[in-house]
Amino acid sequence: MKFNRNEKYSLYNGIASTVSTNAVNGYIPLFALSVLGASNQQMGLITSLPSIIGMLALIPGTIWLNLVQSKKHFVVVSTFLTRLIFMFILFVPFLAHAYAAWVLVILIGLLNFPGALSGLSWQSMIGDLIEEKRRGVFFSTRNRWGAITAMAVTFLTGFFLQQFDKNKAFPYQILLAAGFVFALLEVFYLMKHQLPAAKQEPSGEKEKKSFSLKVFSYKPYLSFLICALLFNFGAQMAWSLFSIYHIREAHATALWFSLFSVTNQCAQIVSIKWWAKAADRWGNTMVLFVAAAGMATAPVLTILSTNLVYITAINLWIGLFVSGTNLLLFNQLLKASPEKNRTTYIANYNILLSVIGFIAPQFGVFLLNQYGMHAAMLLISFLRFAAGCSFLIVALKVERRHVPKAV
Repeated sequence: MKFNRNEKYSLYNGIASTVSTNAVNGYIPLFALSVLGASNQQMGLITSLPSIIGMLALIPGTIWLNLVQSKKHFVVVSTFLTRLIFMFILFVPFLAHAYAAWVLVILIGLLNFPGALSGLSWQSMIGDLIEEKRRGVFFSTRNRWGAITAMAVTFLTGFFLQQFDKNKAFPYQILLAAGFVFALLEVFYLMKHQLPAAKQEPSGEKEKKSFSLKVFSYKPYLSFLICALLFNFGAQMAWSLFSIYHIREAHATALWFSLFSVTNQCAQIVSIKWWAKAADRWGNTMVLFVAAAGMATAPVLTILSTNLVYITAINLWIGLFVSGTNLLLFNQLLKASPEKNRTTYIANYNILLSVIGFIAPQFGVFLLNQYGMHAAMLLISFLRFAAGCSFLIVALKVERRHVPKAV
């Protein structure tokens, strides 16, 4: 596939963004538990608080985005603010130990205000830039290069952290500073995008400036929304539990964390093109069922052993399906959101996803505290598989019907 100018800049932006976020993002649980001594409650909040903050941001954010003259400038400013707040974590270890973990929780939450605006505006902008017929191949290529970059960065940073005492903050601070440098490159390539001239809409057809329940009457969107929210509830319940299991029960170090990620990313690189081709052949929603069903195996397989080599192998297996769900969920969101009022459709999805993102990790920690790790993980696997089946129902029943006119 030959890429045009905007697509090339999107590839470069994705690589810089991956370096910026992966330099330390994957080690935040290790940083919180080993350096700051975070509790189970604080670990749950680190996972869930960003979602509720993101939801609060999206309510005014959608209105702002519909009002601004340039989506690109909106993306640039919100992305820069997100990375700047993330860098402030560098100063957290200088605080009193009693407060440091709580300050980390607050910062992780706060950065998701501009972060949610960045994600929403980028999704809306990229939907305008990339034609539907090019999205499958383009995003699979972008995701594959992102996975390759993430694999290299994760391994190198894990090896770097392994050279220091796991209770020391200094190496994390070095990585945070390096990540901010790449964040500046990320913003630079965002600025290089060239957006097409805005279309003049006929009188009475101007894009809505606020939320409307009418978007839920568009059946392809509603069907996707129900399935995606069910899946994300099951998926996000386990986020904190995986970190707690790896660190407290399997006693994984930074190097092992990097190996978990590298094997996961290797699998994503190998499988991403297959998912794109499979979606073109059998349909996006049908293939989403396969990917979601594969993701359902992750919790139950993880708890079978605390052997770190075994857990590394399980992450290789999980990565085969992570690439599929990431690619296909985003493609399906764009497909299910009509070009007219696309920002509003995407924002409604992201707001509801934020609610799920706040509730699900807290519910996962509740299950952990009440029933223990094994029972919680088994239940999460069951919920994930049930959610995956919802995609199959939509593929077999809903998408065969006549598609109604979008509102």
